[in-house]
Amino acid sequence: MQLSRADNPDFVNEYVTHLSVVKGLAKGTVMGYYQDLRQFLRFYILMRSCDREISPEMLDSVSIRELTVEDIRRITLRDIHSYYHFIATACDNRDKIRCRKGTSLRSFFHYMTTQARLLDYDPTTNLELSRPHHALPKYLNLSESLELLKSLTQQEDHRYQIRDYCILTLFLNCGIRLGELVGLNLSSINFEDQKMRVLGKGSKERQIFLNAACMTALHEYLFERMQVDTEDPALFLSNRSTRISRRRVQQIVEGALKAAGLDGRGLSTHKLRHTAATLMYQYGHVDVLTLKTILGHESISTTEIYTHLGDYSVQDAMEHSPLSEERRKEE
Repeated sequence: MQLSRADNPDFVNEYVTHLSVVKGLAKGTVMGYYQDLRQFLRFYILMRSCDREISPEMLDSVSIRELTVEDIRRITLRDIHSYYHFIATACDNRDKIRCRKGTSLRSFFHYMTTQARLLDYDPTTNLELSRPHHALPKYLNLSESLELLKSLTQQEDHRYQIRDYCILTLFLNCGIRLGELVGLNLSSINFEDQKMRVLGKGSKERQIFLNAACMTALHEYLFERMQVDTEDPALFLSNRSTRISRRRVQQIVEGALKAAGLDGRGLSTHKLRHTAATLMYQYGHVDVLTLKTILGHESISTTEIYTHLGDYSVQDAMEHSPLSEERRKEE
C-alpha cells in the first residue's frame, strides 16, 4: 500500500511527516502507523453514519479526506473501545495486533494534543493495552548453527560459496537484520579497528565489533569481491554485479537450511538474528544492555526476552561468541 496524501486531511499528512521527519522512524514503521490510523478513522466514520453491522470489507470504500479536526475532537474512549471490539470480533485480530493498533492510536492522539496542539483532550489517556505474552523466539542451537555453516562447504559446484558463507557468518555472529546486511557497503567495514558500521531502523547507525570468524570470512570474500569489475559500492553483490537483493539473501538462507536438514521449522533470516542473540546470551556472558547495543533495539524491553545476565563489554561479548573461531572448511 502506498501513502497517497491526496486521500488524507491535512492533519493526517502532517502527522505522517512528523513520524518520518521529526521522529525519524523507518519507512515501514511509519506505514504501519498510517495504516492503523486510517482503519480506525474509516471505522469511526462508518460507526457514526451506518445503521447496520460494520464488516471489514465496508472500510475499503470509505474516504477520510473530508474529516475535520472538529470531527476528531468528538472521538471518545468509548468510540475507541467500540473499535477494539470490531477488530477483535469482525477482523479476528489477536492480542498482539490489537495492542499494536492501540499504540498507533495513542501516538496519533498524543501528537494531536501535545505537538500539533489541535486537541484539548486525549481520548487514549486511559486506554488500557493488554500486553501480549512474548514467547521465546525460534533459534538454532550451537550444533545446528555449526551444521548450517558446514552445509555451505558441502555443496558441489557452489559458485558463490565464499560469499554465502560470509553472509551466514555475519548473521550468526553479529545478529544483524536482513535489511542491515543488504545495505552494507565496502566502506562499512573498518578492518583496522575490526568494526562494522550498520544502518539500522530509523536510519540509526551503530558500530558492531567483528570477531575472528567474521574478519576471516570477510577477508576471504573480499579477495573475490575485488575481482569483480563494478562501481557498485555494495559489500555483497548479486550474479549481476549489483547489490544483492533481500529476496536473494532469503533464498541463500533457505537453501543452506535445507542442505543442513533444518528446513520446515519456520526458520528465516530473522531467526538467525535470534540465534546470534541467544548464543551470545548462553555463551558470551553478555548483559542485557550490551545485547541491546549489539542488536540495535530501540527499547530494552525488546531485548529482555533473551536474558537476565551480568556486566560485560560489547567487544567481550562478540569475542566470546561460540562461532568466533569457525572457519570455512574445504571438503
